[in-house]
Amino acid sequence: MRFYRILLALPLVYALAPCAFPQAPDPNQGSTLNGGRLERDRKRGPARPTPHWPDGRVNLGPLPGEKGVWEGNAGSTLATNIKGGIDNPRFNLPTNLKIPEVPFQPWARALYDYRQSTTTKDDPHTRCLPSGGPRLFHTPYGFEFIDMPEFKRIYMVEVGGPHTWRVIYMDGRQHPKDLDPSFFGHSVGHWDGDTLVVDSVGFNERFWLTREGIPHTESLHLIERFTRTDYNTLKYEATIDDPGAYTRQWTGGWNIRWQPGEEMYEYICQDNNRDPKHMYGGPR
Repeated sequence: MRFYRILLALPLVYALAPCAFPQAPDPNQGSTLNGGRLERDRKRGPARPTPHWPDGRVNLGPLPGEKGVWEGNAGSTLATNIKGGIDNPRFNLPTNLKIPEVPFQPWARALYDYRQSTTTKDDPHTRCLPSGGPRLFHTPYGFEFIDMPEFKRIYMVEVGGPHTWRVIYMDGRQHPKDLDPSFFGHSVGHWDGDTLVVDSVGFNERFWLTREGIPHTESLHLIERFTRTDYNTLKYEATIDDPGAYTRQWTGGWNIRWQPGEEMYEYICQDNNRDPKHMYGGPR
């Protein structure tokens, strides 16, 4: 009887095999491992030009009638690490500093080295805390800009942040003088040609500046530049001005890829996560 049941089950197993078992990557798909998950860059022709709204502003989202989100590049960072360090510089800007060139204060470099040596096990993001500054743009599952010129605001919405949103005021206001430190700080923006420039202050110290552990203090003044160089590419540059952790300003960034056809979806941090020990630096 048991053998008979096995025979009956075999057709179902073979029918489900493409879904249940790993398949060899399709060489035509250009598959690459990025940020701990398989990213399949479909064969695309030449990228379409940067889209604009009728008033000339750059459209940082999909064209009307289309869908898409900006993908978080989990391994990208502001500065290229030492050999064997925890990052993936595939999308990093060629002008980025290397870690030995970053103007760390001694305590900040020591903290960075500790975070690397412990496999970033203390990363607040893995404990479902919001990710501020550049860290926001290499968390998983994508993010999008919602431009609302009638309210003179741009919103950023992030799935894996976890499920966070950020406001950029575009009405010319100044930063408040007495800010309560927060994960996203207070952001004001303006357009410099086709580049969105965002000036932020008022950060707390409860997040890491980047995934691999670049530190900051509450003195952080962050200037970010978002340039959609073509339809598929968003150039992200961040200037770090933090006299509490660095001896001078410095700049780094990476290119963020457009993921066509994708949409935001419900994401509950750690829901059904069966492998938290690896996120916390546990044994493999």
